[in-house]
Amino acid sequence: MASFREIQRKIGAVKKTKQITKAMNMVASAKLRGAQDRIERFKPYAEKYYEILSDLSARVDPGIHPLLEQRDEVKSVGIILVTSDKGLCGAFNSNLINTCTKLAKEKADQGKEIKLFCVGKKCYDFFRRRKFNILEAYPEVMGSFDFQLANDIGTKVINSYLEQEMDEVQLVYGEFYSMVKQVPRTSQVLPVVQAEDTGEGPQSEYLFEPSVEGLLAEILPRYIKVQVYRGLLDTSCSEHAARMTAMDNATRNCDEMVEKLTLAYNKARQAAITSELMDIVGGAEALR
Repeated sequence: MASFREIQRKIGAVKKTKQITKAMNMVASAKLRGAQDRIERFKPYAEKYYEILSDLSARVDPGIHPLLEQRDEVKSVGIILVTSDKGLCGAFNSNLINTCTKLAKEKADQGKEIKLFCVGKKCYDFFRRRKFNILEAYPEVMGSFDFQLANDIGTKVINSYLEQEMDEVQLVYGEFYSMVKQVPRTSQVLPVVQAEDTGEGPQSEYLFEPSVEGLLAEILPRYIKVQVYRGLLDTSCSEHAARMTAMDNATRNCDEMVEKLTLAYNKARQAAITSELMDIVGGAEALR
């Protein structure tokens, strides 16, 4: 059985760990509220953007713009992976990396070249140690970012696609559903997927000035950047929610460990007291 001092040191260490996990839980909770506010303000804009683009693209032939045109042969696939910069958020980053790895393996098995855009330190640290072609890396950016980051990523992706360095681009990010549910999601960025024509006509009727073709040339690049920015916002929100949950679980585990260690300490102390009493009683009997 461990000595009193060993048990006391363990209890003290666990209590200090609990203070850290509780503080991290509070910090993650505060950051989560800010991240939720940002994504709630941005979602209506992104959804309206998609609605207008769907109406526009349904009216034209895909060959009218290179970002809409499906290429006959896909030789190279670009994957934009968004993770966090820091850990201590459970299996959040591992799930995103595993999703990206499976997607890359699936495409590579089809004979396609894989090129990565790593956003976040965790995915960059993982893939730079392995035999992956990292085209662009953005470590240490998830702590504080704005639309400029999505603009930079979107511009480089579009240029690479137009120069035929990539024939398809996928985005892997963590979609935020609730405090306890954050799901890795994969969505196609390029070529832009056109809405299916159901034959019922668009839900909303728009009048466009200038022509539809002219508007597509302006809207399509911006839509890609909007997609990337929404992925960044979702991943940031999911990261804070996952860390908050992980730190809450860690705090509860610390409480359970303190209870078990306190019980072990009390048992060891009671055993020592009983042993001393038996020695005293035995000595007294021997003197009689």
